[in-house]
Amino acid sequence: MPRPTARVLTLLELLQSGGVRTVAELADRLGVDERTVRRYVEHLVDLDVPVESVRGRYGGYRLSSGYRIPPLMLSDDEALAVLLGLVAGRRSGLMTATSTAGETAAAKIRRVLPQRLGGRLDAVLGSIAFTAPEGEPAAPDATVLLTIADAVRHHRPISIRYTARDGRHSERTLHPYGLVAHSGRWYVTGADPAIGEDRTFRLDRIGSARTLPGSFDPPEGVDPAELVLRGLATAAYRHEVTLRIRGTAEQIRTRLPASVALVEESDWSRVELRVERLDWLPGVLASLDLPFVIERPDELRDLVVALADRLRKSALS
Repeated sequence: MPRPTARVLTLLELLQSGGVRTVAELADRLGVDERTVRRYVEHLVDLDVPVESVRGRYGGYRLSSGYRIPPLMLSDDEALAVLLGLVAGRRSGLMTATSTAGETAAAKIRRVLPQRLGGRLDAVLGSIAFTAPEGEPAAPDATVLLTIADAVRHHRPISIRYTARDGRHSERTLHPYGLVAHSGRWYVTGADPAIGEDRTFRLDRIGSARTLPGSFDPPEGVDPAELVLRGLATAAYRHEVTLRIRGTAEQIRTRLPASVALVEESDWSRVELRVERLDWLPGVLASLDLPFVIERPDELRDLVVALADRLRKSALS
């Protein structure tokens, strides 16, 4: 019968916390009998972990003074999950601005794994192909990310130095609700007390962030991801488009996701979006294969008619 590795590692974690642990205490924490605890201790000793037996009324087990456990003890599945996460994060752009951090972390993990497992993981990683992420990944500064994450957790206001898309610099106070990773970018969303509205900021455009004194109470039921998607869909772009599409929100979302368009569902759902260019929309509307009406702008009608003419001519040629 294989050894219950998870409980043995839990025993090691309990001993790492310091002091002497009685056999009865360990048995209770592990949910086993005292005889099994002694067997687990023997297993640790077999792994060259110096577990000392302490005799007497308050006796039990402890780790030898000054002992440092190996840096990593992972199963095959755990090691694969960690390394795949690092590789996928790096390829998708969801890493910090220190571009080598993921590579050095993966190298350290790889170095302390057994040779057999390391070879198998190399085979997996060497055979994986990743598609390019949509758009250019934009990694935030690690200090900025950690500062904001701590403020979100403890409901602390922050001051950020921000560079807008047009290059303008500003310093803002924000009550951050949460961090959101979307399409290779990190965002923070929260309340801007200066204007009394919710705002969303890209982390890669935040030059610095510092925690301010005090605290705030975030609104109940706030969904940071929904706020970010709504902010992206309503961002100021060159064209404002309004459509009526005869279909459900689920059908429309297959081609116009929440980060692109706002959908008010009905028999003829109202769809609003803001875009910098219109030339890609006719093809998207055609691929929906649903009846639609263009309310604005007129330029989009012209582009749809032009696409329809090209398709008709191609079909008849």
